[in-house]
Formats: sequence, C-alpha cells, structure tokens
Amino acid sequence: MKLAPALRKHGARWLLGVALTVAAAILCLAGNANIARLDAMLGDWRMRAEAPQLDSRIVIVDIDEKSLARVGRFPWSRDIQAKLVRQLTGHYGVAALGFDISFPEADTSSGYAVLETLARGELAGVAGLPAQLEKLRPAMDYDGQFADAMRGQPVVLGYSVSERQKKGVLPAPAFTVADLNGRTVTAYTAPGYEANIAPLQAAARGAGIFTALTDADGVVRSSTLLQRIGDGYYPSLSLATAAVYLQARAIAPRFTATADTLSARELANGGLEHIVLFAPRGATAIPVGEALTTTVQYRGTGGPAGGAFRYVSASDVLAGSVPPALLQGAIVLVGTTAPGLNDIRATPVNAEYPGVEVHANLIKSILDGRFKSRPDYALALELLQVLAVGLLLAGALAVLPPAGVMLLTLGAMAAAIAVNLYLYAARDLVLGGAVVLLLIVALFIVNLAWGYFFEVRKGRALVARFGEYVAPELVAEMADNPQRYTMDGENRELTVLFADVRGFTAISEQLAPAALREYINTYLTAMSQDIRDSHGGTLDKYIGDAVMAFWGAPVAFADHASRAVASALLMQRSAARLNADFAARGWPPLRIGIGINTGAMHVGDMGSRIRRAYTVMGDSVNLAARLEGASKLYGVGIVAGAATRAAAGDFLYRELDLVRVQGKQQAVAIFEPRGLLADADAQELAQLARWHAALALLRARDWEAAAAEVASLQADFPEDGVYRLYVARLAHYRAAPPPAGWDGVTALSSK
Repeated sequence: MKLAPALRKHGARWLLGVALTVAAAILCLAGNANIARLDAMLGDWRMRAEAPQLDSRIVIVDIDEKSLARVGRFPWSRDIQAKLVRQLTGHYGVAALGFDISFPEADTSSGYAVLETLARGELAGVAGLPAQLEKLRPAMDYDGQFADAMRGQPVVLGYSVSERQKKGVLPAPAFTVADLNGRTVTAYTAPGYEANIAPLQAAARGAGIFTALTDADGVVRSSTLLQRIGDGYYPSLSLATAAVYLQARAIAPRFTATADTLSARELANGGLEHIVLFAPRGATAIPVGEALTTTVQYRGTGGPAGGAFRYVSASDVLAGSVPPALLQGAIVLVGTTAPGLNDIRATPVNAEYPGVEVHANLIKSILDGRFKSRPDYALALELLQVLAVGLLLAGALAVLPPAGVMLLTLGAMAAAIAVNLYLYAARDLVLGGAVVLLLIVALFIVNLAWGYFFEVRKGRALVARFGEYVAPELVAEMADNPQRYTMDGENRELTVLFADVRGFTAISEQLAPAALREYINTYLTAMSQDIRDSHGGTLDKYIGDAVMAFWGAPVAFADHASRAVASALLMQRSAARLNADFAARGWPPLRIGIGINTGAMHVGDMGSRIRRAYTVMGDSVNLAARLEGASKLYGVGIVAGAATRAAAGDFLYRELDLVRVQGKQQAVAIFEPRGLLADADAQELAQLARWHAALALLRARDWEAAAAEVASLQADFPEDGVYRLYVARLAHYRAAPPPAGWDGVTALSSK
C-alpha cells in the first residue's frame, strides 16, 4: 500500500482510532467507578469460567434440612454441639474444626438455671435439693459439656464484629499495635464485636471473624485476613482455622526490608508484605491486599452440588454413619445451607452461595499458597495492552472490508479475553479487561459506522452510477462487494465497440421530428439491450446515432472479446428485425456498421468538473472507431481487429484486408466475424477457403488468378460487398500494378 494514497483514503479513520486509543489509555490511568464495576463483572465471569476440582482436605459439615428434621430446630443445645465435637475430633480424628457459628450467650435450654432459682426460693426448704442439683450439674451444664469437648482439641470458634455492642470474650490477638514497632498498618477497624462466652472461648484453640466483606453491589469478592479491634489485630475464621491445621505457633506480619523498595500495595499497608504463619513444617506467607484483605477465589457454584468441597450432613456425623476416610485428618468447617438460617451470600459464582464455603475457599488458597492478586505492575500491563490493541486495530480496521472488520474484532476480543484468562488461571494475576474490551468495541463501532456512512454509501452511490452503464445483474454483483469496484482511472485490456447508422442524415430528412425520435429511440434501446443485458457490456455513450460500448470493466470478464463479438452479431440480427418493422411502417431502411477492437486502454471516470463520464480512451479505442468507418468501405456489417480475432477464437472470421489507419504507421489485419465457429456449415467454410486463397494470390501479385477467383465468388454471391470491392481493386491493379516492394497494405484515408 502506497503511503500517500493510503493516508488520503484512510488517514481520518486512523486518526480517529488513535484518538480513541489515547482516550482509553487516559481512562485506564485515571480510573473510573463505572470501569471498576465492569471489571468486577468481568472478574465474576472469569471466576465462573474455572472448572472446580474436589479438594478432599476440606470437608463441610452441613446443618442442613435433613439435620434439622432429625435433631430439631436450630440453634441446637450445646450438649448436641459437644457431641458433634467429640464425634469429629475423637471418633473421626479431624485435623482442625472451625465453627462458622458463634456462641455469644449461655445455653439455658437444660432448665438447670430454673431449678437453681427454685432451690433458692420456693423450694429452699426441701431437704437434700442443693446436693441433688450439684449432682445434676454436669449432665445439665451444656456449656460445660461443650467446653469439655473442645478442651485440648483443634477447635476454632467463629464470631462477628459489629458497629456498637461488645459482647462475649475476644480471643488473643494475632499481634498488637505495639508489635508493629511504630509502623502503621491499614486495616478494617471494628468498634464492637459479638464474640463467644468466656468458658467456650477459653476451651477452644482459637477463634476467627466470619463477618462478610461485601462490595457496593452486595457481592462478596474479597475477605479480610485480619481486622483491628482496639489495639489488636484479629484473624478471620479461615486464617485462624488454617493456622490450627498447620499447627502454627504464631501469625505475624512481615514487612519489606527497606522503604525505597516498597510497592504501591505495600505502601498502602504501611510496608506490610505478607502475613506469615510460622509452623513446624515451615512458614506459610500469605500476600495481602489493601487493608489486609485478599481476593476470594471461588471454585464451583457452591453447595453440595458445587463440586469444589465435600458436604456431609451434621446428622450423619452425630449418628456416626459418615465413612471415616472422608473426615480423618481433614479440615472440617461446621456451617449451614438450610433455608432460613441466614448464611447465604451473594458471590460472583452464585447469588445464593453458602457462607461457610467462602471460608473453605480461603483456607484452600492458604494451603495451596496460591492467591489471586492484582500485582503492582498491573496498571502498566493494562496500559500496554490498551495501546498495543488500540493502535493495531486503529490501523487494520480502517483498511478492511466489513467482513474483515467483524472477524478481526472478534479475534481481538477473543485474544484479549484469552490472555486475561491465562494470566488469571495460570499466573494468579487479576488484571482489568474492561477498558481494552470497550476500546475494541468502540473501534469496531466507529469503523463500521464510518464504513457505512462513508465507504458503503460511497460504494452504493458508485453502484448506482454504474447502473447507468451496466446490466442490473452486474449492478447486483457490484452491490455485494462495492469496494472491489472503482471509477478511478486504470489501464486494462478491454474490448471496445462502435456502432453507427448508415445514412442517418438522409433518414432524418425523410422523417418528421416525432417519427425520427421514435425511430432513433427504438434503435438505441434495442442496441443497448443487446450490449448491456445480453452479454454484460458497459454502455459508454450515445454519439448522435452512434453507440459506444466496452467489455471487461467495471466488472472484469476474461472473455470480454468473445462477449463483444457475440453482441455485435446480435446487434446485426436486431437491426434486421427492426428494419422489417420500420419498412412496414413506411420508414427508411436501417443499416448499421460496427467496429470492434481489443487492446490496452485507459478506463475510468473522466471529464471536467462540470460533467464526467465512465469511459475508455487510447489508441485501441481510436482503432475501433476507424474500423467502424471501414465497415462501410468493405460493405460488411462488422469489422474486428486482429487482437479481437485472436482473443475470441470461438468465432468464424473472414479476413478483409491489411490496413494502415490515418495517423498510424503499423498495419493491422482486419476481419469480419461471421458467427460461431461451431455453427459454420461446409458451404460457408468452402466459401471462406476460396476467398482466403484469392487473397493470398492478390498479395503474391498474381492479379489474373486472383481476379478470376474473386469474380467466381462474386458470381456465386452477388450481394457480397467485399467481392465487389476486390473485383474493382484487382481491375485497378491489373491496369496500374503497385510499385515493387508493395506490402499489400491498404491505407484508410478517412477517420
């Protein structure tokens, strides 16, 4: 593609595409709430696209509808919870047990407190009652039973944070403000909490926060790893449970060594790089996001059918009917999927997702050491992608046809999505994709709209204009792909035809104006149909009573010469038919002469600023006009040049002469097309053989033999003008022979 013409044709679209790319880059750098929401939606879709794999290390004990039907309504009394703990830790040997449930109040369901009140009041005088109550205490102290079951076992209780009240007893913090040695760590801060009662908290190995962190749209996409309450930093339920499973001695912050190497994320966290679980088998480093959060990587759609984690019914655990292999050495989370117990969360993968499984996903990420995170260089990658994709499409879409624009746009979108998914799935990188996808769509719309309003409309106008020249079926073909056709000038090999009415001046003198108009209109209509509709010719112009046409442009035909010859023969037959009709109406006879030539010529939209026309020019065109004039001299209906005869070899020809037209030194052979070669009969072939033999004798200067043969042909075909011409020419040569060196060429003096 040459640069200057390309700039003229596509420069405006390229400039617009670059402008859109720059705007997208600025949007990428500046950020936008709407873009953030779109990126969140894309992230949700991206997460749903991952196929889940069952993780047998983590099992969810589900307080489901089956459990409620067998055990009773929830909350269950603590003696049942105690039995559940003993079954899981003692019978099944789980490695860690986390409760996605809090116990902020004492359990009085046994009635023991009522009995104590009666013993101190109305029944104070009953002998032995206090002693009997003391004996009953172990059996009726459900909180005590629950605490006894948890004591010394890897049990983690859950609790929530609140805006106002402080209820229950907090566990020991993971670390305190004092442990930070003056550093400031940004974290979600809770003024209140609803923790577990003291006996239970004292018996448990630990406790963790299960309060969900929701985005503005109510969807849980991330979770806190630690939250600040007072001067302490307290772990989430998932972090605390993982710590117990790994037998971690401590949960501690790890800071970047030097301030000059801090990343943007670490700066936002006061230089905090990781949260580290220090365990006997080694340290587990957990990368943290802003405010000590991490992105939740959801697997599956959640629930027993979600495919990511195994669910077992709490009632089956209590009954001891769960196969031990499913639970032994596993991390167990006790939660609920039962409707009405209010632990359903809206997540990217499911609008009704079990809250307990949110913790399961986080624990899995901690164990695997894989966290989906947005790296510090994410903005640079997004900006690079926007610039690369935008500039590539800005350049390519402008030069492609609509189908190509569609395919490239779909390909670019597929590639952008594929790269984003690969970085997410294989590299755990969370990158925004909304800006680049919006840019691709914007470039597509702009180029498609431009193509329609400018290129397609221009193409349709071009096709409409060509409708003046070519047949309707060719116009329809051009309309399907208008960009292939142009009125711009170009050089092509074409075949051109000129047709003229013989003696039109005399005809016009014999007819009244109205009759003359009908005469010429009838003639021109028939000729135009033969040219345009029958053989796909391009009707160039009418020159008075003359018709000019050509074949091979704007629609290219490999057989343009054959089409022209076939049209000329058809025109002569139409003229004969019209002549009979005109004679019946008393009008002058119609005779036409046609000249055809094939060769290189310039074709295109030519003319002045006032009027232009799609036409052809060149020596080959001029020769065709001369051949039309020669048809009168030789007394034939059609004269074709040698190039036409060579290109349209499926017709039968009679050679007429070697001629030199005015203004040219090169002699050319001229021929009369007689019809299709396949249709020629033996008589016509014999006639032409006699004629060509006579022509050879003439060129050999054997005047007598040539004259005898031509005279014989004239006698057999007295109406043939060629034979009459050559009888007279040979009589002249016999009387005054041409000079020595004569080349057998006839000079045509008339234009």
